[in-house]
Amino acid sequence: MTLVLHAGANPIDLDGLRALQTPEPTATHFPLAHFDLVNMVVYALNYFGHEVVSQEFGVTPDGMKMYGQLTLKSDYGDYTDLVGLANSNNKTVPVSLGFGSNCFVCDNSAFVAETVVRRKHTANSKRQLPGIIAEIIEPLKLQRQSQFKQFEAYKHTSLTDEQADHIIMEMYRRGIINTTRIPEVLDQWENPTCDYGPKTVYRLFNGATWSLKPKVMEQPRLTQELHQLMDGLVEYDPNQLLLLPAN
Repeated sequence: MTLVLHAGANPIDLDGLRALQTPEPTATHFPLAHFDLVNMVVYALNYFGHEVVSQEFGVTPDGMKMYGQLTLKSDYGDYTDLVGLANSNNKTVPVSLGFGSNCFVCDNSAFVAETVVRRKHTANSKRQLPGIIAEIIEPLKLQRQSQFKQFEAYKHTSLTDEQADHIIMEMYRRGIINTTRIPEVLDQWENPTCDYGPKTVYRLFNGATWSLKPKVMEQPRLTQELHQLMDGLVEYDPNQLLLLPAN
């Protein structure tokens, strides 16, 4: 299982999500069934030409919070694209969708972008949600192309040990990692658990995501900020491809 769940959550399959009881609506709050959110996202992905090859989910013991990971069919050799999603029925977690990657060799996940649907769960917003999700999914093809170019830039940018030390401390200064994780990332740089290739930005990036595994789904901003740091090192603009005119 590649989905690393936050403390207290338990794995569950799609049939299990379907069987969960959704709280009754009130005058001001219309809870969205976790299963319904998954169906909306999968439908939108299929509509825009993305094939979902695996689905993994986790819920808190009371069934109120759900985190999910949808892996997309990919032609890339060392990683695959994924879509993360989150929902709650107790107003604690807004409907959220994220796009990122999963490294095959060590199951490291990282999110490069996240969209939070900041609307109250009302009857009107529930009707509008399928259209909102479609708008989020529509540009995903370009985002996947951009991520491929991003990783190619990481792989072709070499780093010295001194440069890696400085970057790891910059991760700490930006709040991406805490003091406990500094030696973990350094060890992954020097003696990687998995084969991330030569000493490049890509190797350091994966060393950091390996250390951040337990936090990726619950705090996707950490790997988003990690991407921003690495993009600056390789002088890569993730918006460049997205802004190119269509042929």
